[in-house]
Amino acid sequence: MADPSALYRLLYVSENRIAGDVAHVAREIEAILNASRRNNDALGITGALIFNCGFFAQVLEGPRDAVERIFAVIRNDTRHSKIQVMSAAEVEDREFPNWTMAYIGRSPSWEKALGWIRNDTHFAPDERCDRLFKIVMEMAYDSELSPDRTFAAPGKS
Repeated sequence: MADPSALYRLLYVSENRIAGDVAHVAREIEAILNASRRNNDALGITGALIFNCGFFAQVLEGPRDAVERIFAVIRNDTRHSKIQVMSAAEVEDREFPNWTMAYIGRSPSWEKALGWIRNDTHFAPDERCDRLFKIVMEMAYDSELSPDRTFAAPGKS
């Protein structure tokens, strides 16, 4: 039986179902981030959220039971559809230890790198999970260092 307190990492992608103008979408993303940071901080979860190309990609890290509880909420969130777990496993270390929820918004420089997710995978998990995880990590760390970032500062926001 799996240890419910073991460090666990889950990576998923989903299609964006938020309708409306740019301002409405921005408010919804802000609401997602505020709830994520509050809930993640309380549960010992860290991670990163990408909203780009009409989809979400998110990494959640923390105690397995807490990650699964948060992911159950995400699965019922009508702002997502076609939710697909790309990878889920126990891990030794966190890759996002300083962020209750890093955020990387739409960026032309990353659009091309992420376009393959919808077109090539149709949100189906396969061997490209490692590629997606590495892109999420690179985007989070690059955005932290970028002076014009659309990224939320590290730490407990």
